[in-house]
Amino acid sequence: MICQQCEIRPATLHFTNVVNGNKTEAHLCEQCAAESGDVFSISSQQGFSINSLLAGLLNFEPSATGPNTIKNEPLRCPTCGMTYHQFSKVGRFGCSNCYETFEQPLVPFLKRLHGGNYLHHGKIPKRIGSNLHLKKELQALRLNLKEYIEKEEFEKAAELRDEIRLLEKKINNSTGKEI
Repeated sequence: MICQQCEIRPATLHFTNVVNGNKTEAHLCEQCAAESGDVFSISSQQGFSINSLLAGLLNFEPSATGPNTIKNEPLRCPTCGMTYHQFSKVGRFGCSNCYETFEQPLVPFLKRLHGGNYLHHGKIPKRIGSNLHLKKELQALRLNLKEYIEKEEFEKAAELRDEIRLLEKKINNSTGKEI
């Protein structure tokens, strides 16, 4: 594809802009994109990173200071020493403690990125996940049953026993196996 502006060089940068449902596309070479200035801001560095693109698009850097900062000092991980500004440039954390240190500035970013969610609750594969929640419930009921038996609350234990049997039948019918 040829650059839409100079019509000479190959287009290496492709921009899509959607405003109020109107979609416009621009296919430019690096030189024309750099000349366009603010419209297609490209860093003056030789390399182009996806991290810097995301940081710019999502206003990642303005939150580089958080409530834990002291006298305009940047938020810094106590374990590895990485600052939030460094993280926004590199695109990955220095250690596992960075997740806790930078939690507050990351929450708005993650909410925008994941449609309002910022906590990961895990993903269950479809082929084994159909009964997994039932099996976890069954395991919890069995633990409760043991507690009731130890406390000698036999009426509650009998109710749980019946629930466990129903749940076991439900699992057996869907998988065809015994638990």
